[in-house]
Amino acid sequence: MKNFSGATLFLDRDDINTDEIIPAKYLTENSKIDLGPFVLEDLKLDGFSPETDVEKAQVIVTRNNFGCGSSREHAVWVFEVNDINVVIGEGFARIFRQNMFNCGMLAIELSAPEIDLIYGLGDDVHVAVELEQETLQATGNGKSLDFSFTLNSFDKDLVRAGGWLAYADKKY
Repeated sequence: MKNFSGATLFLDRDDINTDEIIPAKYLTENSKIDLGPFVLEDLKLDGFSPETDVEKAQVIVTRNNFGCGSSREHAVWVFEVNDINVVIGEGFARIFRQNMFNCGMLAIELSAPEIDLIYGLGDDVHVAVELEQETLQATGNGKSLDFSFTLNSFDKDLVRAGGWLAYADKKY
């Protein structure tokens, strides 16, 4: 199972699309690893620099409709090869969300007020996820907040297995 804890990267905007996550010009790369350096290359947010901000993060906290746009798996793969295995948001595009679970990663939905509380912890926030308990703890500025989330049993099984292919190997 992947690591579901670590430093947080805040992407404070709705509707971050798959072209901003991994630009289409890189979709001809021959391996997932080759995608790595180009993560979030085209994302424009005040104060955000993909060259320096991504390398220290293992968790993304964002807003609503994350991963909208085209249905490419590359948008999830580029996070995976950068050791970002958790995205926490108000909501996700349906295909992006399922691709996360299919790769053994977590797309965790929290309400807008809960996301606001995490943002309120400051810039240096650490998140720790407990998959079996369906809880996460966000820590920053000497404060700690606990949240609950819900996964359906199939998505949880995919994550436990390490993704769809490993799940299918065990089940079929």
